[in-house]
Amino acid sequence: MDGSMTHAKGAADAPFYLPQSDECTVFEAAHENGLPVLLKGPTGCGKTRFVSHMAERLGRQLYTVACHDDLAAADLIGRYLLKGGETVWVDGPLTRAVREGAICYLDEVVEARKDVTVVLHPLTDDRRILPIDRTGEELVAAAGFMLVASYNPGYQNILKTLKPSTRQRFISVEFGFPRPDLEIRVVAQESGLDEDRVRVLVRLAGKLRALKGQDIEEGVSTRLVVYAATLIRQGMGIERAILAAMIEPLTDDEDVKRGLLDLVTAVFG
Repeated sequence: MDGSMTHAKGAADAPFYLPQSDECTVFEAAHENGLPVLLKGPTGCGKTRFVSHMAERLGRQLYTVACHDDLAAADLIGRYLLKGGETVWVDGPLTRAVREGAICYLDEVVEARKDVTVVLHPLTDDRRILPIDRTGEELVAAAGFMLVASYNPGYQNILKTLKPSTRQRFISVEFGFPRPDLEIRVVAQESGLDEDRVRVLVRLAGKLRALKGQDIEEGVSTRLVVYAATLIRQGMGIERAILAAMIEPLTDDEDVKRGLLDLVTAVFG
């Protein structure tokens, strides 16, 4: 099955996450009322970390599924498998979450096949049920079950987007890159590099993001800024670390790379 599992331990063990606004309050209210949540925002801005943080904070087990082109409904629900000469039913991550009252997180849900969203619909209204055609079961979601999905609206083309009929089944929380003062704290915490040296990396990231839609498809993520800071903390030269972590991942075009490196020189002097 396609999915990974995280065991929740409580707020004290929650992965580091620095709130940008009231997203934690919204998520807690949604969980308390059994509402599904859709997280919208660019790659690497903290959506997945946020869900992990909230699962630990709420004391819920978390099943994470990285969606892709070949992900089908059966990968989420389950299938019959041959074990020890017998055919046995094995629950998928969504079914386990429904049975156990856990959180199921579908990362980049629009990448999955269309039959996946059809399966989600009865779980995102007041029925909160999961029909399993292969076994004849109709599961009612256990208390505490929560469906969370994410996608990047700025990256998807017209063939890969959520239909309004699906979007309107979720409450939505929009994520962006953190304000510079918050991003400095996040990068310093995650990389171990001091805030003074992180500050200029964050300033460079802001300038690179301003080029999105011009020379590059996507702006540099907070994740990549953390990577660059980590390499610098380990002793790598600043320019080499930035090239490896903040330039090369953005483009394969040599002319664009040279232009971005000129921007690096302008920022760092």
